Amino acid sequence: MGRIDAGDLLERARTEFAPDPGANRVVPLVERGEAAPALLRALAAEERAVVAADRRAFLRLAERAAGMPRCAAYYAELARGEEEAALRLDVFARAVDALPDGPDGPDGQGYELRAGCQAYPAFVAWLAINAAPAGTVLALAANFSAWGGYCSRIARGLREHYGLDDAACGFFDLFAEPAPAYEESVLAAVQEWADSGRIDEAAVRRHGRLLRSYEAGFWDALLEG
Repeated sequence: MGRIDAGDLLERARTEFAPDPGANRVVPLVERGEAAPALLRALAAEERAVVAADRRAFLRLAERAAGMPRCAAYYAELARGEEEAALRLDVFARAVDALPDGPDGPDGQGYELRAGCQAYPAFVAWLAINAAPAGTVLALAANFSAWGGYCSRIARGLREHYGLDDAACGFFDLFAEPAPAYEESVLAAVQEWADSGRIDEAAVRRHGRLLRSYEAGFWDALLEG
């Protein structure tokens, strides 16, 4: 039996777990400049909680993947990326707080997190505790591809319709244009997992499907407030 190719595994996962084109109703609103400032502030507040939770989950996955160095390095890199994301997200939050109809409360104090938005990071935390770290790489990487596409479209809409500058859009730019080394890192982690001979494709499909559902639920919940 020949060696399983990481690139093929990753491409198939990205295709299988790609979201329905019409599943996200928020991104088109931002693209057209029709998203209310309150919706953008809700996005900032929810993402603050997601970023903080995901960072801790990725650190835990890195610890549990200690026997697979490339996989552990991948998760450690993701955790570092969340630290940078948090800094950029603060700039975005301040920018949308300053939009014409005013902030919901000082420093976001008037906003309550929504269960539908926080279900996604809750499941990522579940994966960090319960799932095989190596196999989880594929499910997460597939989801990140969709997220990156959303971020690219949001950044464009924020610049064109809300007058936000590069600094304010930096959070979305970070994910829309990942560093070239990211693809190398994820491929190395997937290949290490494939070479281990411990592939559980059923678990990968289950985790990928659930992540896609929770991702869609995040955006739906933003419109429920």
